[in-house]
Amino acid sequence: MYKLVSVVLLLAASTVAQASISQGSSGKSKLELDVQNKSFIEQKQTIIAQLGDGKTYSEISSKDRGEVTAALDRMDVAIGTAGSVDALTMEQKVAVFNDQEVVNTLLTKARKDSRLVCKRETTVSSRLPTTQCLTVAERKRVYEEAQSMIRDAKIPTLQQR
Repeated sequence: MYKLVSVVLLLAASTVAQASISQGSSGKSKLELDVQNKSFIEQKQTIIAQLGDGKTYSEISSKDRGEVTAALDRMDVAIGTAGSVDALTMEQKVAVFNDQEVVNTLLTKARKDSRLVCKRETTVSSRLPTTQCLTVAERKRVYEEAQSMIRDAKIPTLQQR
């Protein structure tokens, strides 16, 4: 009896897990551009606003910002001319899809680099901990600068007389 209940529970759990995986496996987070499910104009306005707010994508480079804006403009022209994604030719759909992937890739990377991480640290000559908040990209830059300083440091050597 115990084995039968265990098997039934195991089957039920695997069915629920498969259903949740199939529903959540689209791979799109709410920050990514998806022209199939939402109005493109709304998404473009949201992305432009987030690029300008100085917080959401604070670590995006000016080159990447330009690429995102250019891709959004190309998509806007293609979708605006055709009226909808469904009305696009296959070549236009491929171009829009490629631009969509460029936008998603660059924004996802910028979002990860812009994430704020705070640490409580004590300084060398004090017992009082302080909170240091830096973005992931800033932490990486500080680390790389410290490594460069260590690598480039001139170590005095004892000279023989």
